[in-house]
Amino acid sequence: MSTAIVTGQPVPGSSLENDLRSLGFDVRVAADAAEAETLLAAVPGDRRVALVDSRFVGHPHALRLALTDPRFPLAAVPGAVTAQPAARQALTRAVARETSAHGATAGEPPAGSAPGGAPVLAADCLADRIAAALDADGGAVHRPELGSLVAVVPADPQARNEARQAVAAVDDEAVRLKSAVKSRDGFFTTFFISPYSRYLARWCARRGLTPNQVTTASLLTALIAAGCAATGTRGGFVAAGVLLLASFVLDCTDGQLARYALKYSTLGAWLDATFDRAKEYAYYAGLALGAARGGDDVWALALGAMILQTCRHVVDFSFNEANHDATANTSPTAALSDRLDSVGWTVWVRRMIVLPIGERWAMIAVLTAVTTPRITFCVLLAGCAFAAAYTTAGRVLRSVTRTARRTDRAAQALADLTDSGPLSEAVRRVAGKGLPGLAVPAVALLGGAAVVACSALTGFGGPLPVAGALLYAVTSALAVARPLKGALDWLVPPVFRAAEYGTVLALAGTAGVDGALPAAFGLVAAVAYHHYDTVYRIRGSAGAPPAWLVRATGGHEGRTLLVTVLAAVLTASQFKVALTVLAVAVALLVLAESIRFWVSAGAPAVHDEGEPA
Repeated sequence: MSTAIVTGQPVPGSSLENDLRSLGFDVRVAADAAEAETLLAAVPGDRRVALVDSRFVGHPHALRLALTDPRFPLAAVPGAVTAQPAARQALTRAVARETSAHGATAGEPPAGSAPGGAPVLAADCLADRIAAALDADGGAVHRPELGSLVAVVPADPQARNEARQAVAAVDDEAVRLKSAVKSRDGFFTTFFISPYSRYLARWCARRGLTPNQVTTASLLTALIAAGCAATGTRGGFVAAGVLLLASFVLDCTDGQLARYALKYSTLGAWLDATFDRAKEYAYYAGLALGAARGGDDVWALALGAMILQTCRHVVDFSFNEANHDATANTSPTAALSDRLDSVGWTVWVRRMIVLPIGERWAMIAVLTAVTTPRITFCVLLAGCAFAAAYTTAGRVLRSVTRTARRTDRAAQALADLTDSGPLSEAVRRVAGKGLPGLAVPAVALLGGAAVVACSALTGFGGPLPVAGALLYAVTSALAVARPLKGALDWLVPPVFRAAEYGTVLALAGTAGVDGALPAAFGLVAAVAYHHYDTVYRIRGSAGAPPAWLVRATGGHEGRTLLVTVLAAVLTASQFKVALTVLAVAVALLVLAESIRFWVSAGAPAVHDEGEPA
């Protein structure tokens, strides 16, 4: 429950109180500032509270944006300010101080308008004074972008009449629907999904459905699609393609519903962030099962697609974290990119060629329906490989041609993304200060290439992959022995991902027994979930997963060494069983800890926009 305290004398003809009640507020009226302070003290501490000037004129959605968004402890628009329970003490102190400084009355003339007619805060508006005081105290007061929406405290009857006319001139619902769509999205989503999915989001909102329920429906639809693909029949493949597109429509709808209704939640952030990967990778498994029914083994292609897609995302995450708070950006490559963005058609071409989720899922759905799983995976691998080469090359050019000083926070984020375990820590203590400059990504790449090559190019059961894994453990430890602040140090986490996943794929492929590659698929999926979970925690400013989890799962170098040792000492059939057991153990550990974290009260309340659709 939320409480709104309307300050000042009621204004005839005003719908303010009804608007606040429609937003879920319990409305109380205070004739002056002293009474407002008294009413504020009487509101239970676990409630959101808002102070709204009785003279406020504006769109209901302007109030909704300011007063109901759960992501911001403090928020304000002209004439209204709100505080969630975590920020109630700051609000209470500001109200007490302002009441004492300005007296209990609020009858001074309002400030009017700034030069040029721009609205300014009313001098006698308690809500505006409180918002300014919170800013002065260092409180992060969120002020939503209103665009064409109106939110003002008129100075006189004429200004009130003009404000009401401005409200009537703008369709509040049209603005709300438009703002439900992400401002930056892919071509397929922008022109083929969002024009109607936003109305589906509104339909869901009006029937009380939550974003989490839509997210779950999207997951279930994708799982049914995977089941249809697993039948291996042409009808099943056609149904799978249609259902995959339906799942994507729902996937767009859940985010649009969250923005439309401002129903963001901690659990929703976790579900939205992880279900996309679960849906896509489950679909890969369904395609591989369907192909197997037709006598075609494409598990290696399915695992390769999952590895490539995961590594692409890690490149994105690592680069963004490395440059999240860089103190300078003088890259001519970035300047060229900005110039290209000024040419409209190039923006859409560049968004399409990186195969964001909308284009990727549409391509997979169409290929599933009209071709075979093998062709689907081959085209997917080719497209994703090109996209990965394009984006990585551009980011490398940006990194080597820029002058930037990376912060300790960025270095810590990259260190967390590496997922280095106890074996790396032990080697690092012996190695000392580590490597200079560009030697860091070069040595990491050398070690990763060595272990993958040893695993792929030698017969199953030999000792050479173990030697390669030992070399990899040493080189990976050297690569992270010092803070990752170099120009290309953001490449280290994706190199580690490619080395670990690639080693599992190579060993399972050389095992040559039925079931080894599906078991490897399960292990990589479990470990990839752990790595995605790390990313989402960092994005939510919650740091990395607990150290005990990293130690228990061995770190990337420990798991790589373990898999090579298992391949050396076990038969191919036993190795398949060992991979399955390891996959289950890792999945249980990381899922249990992830669920505990994201549903706990201490998890960050964020809404992650995720991969551009």
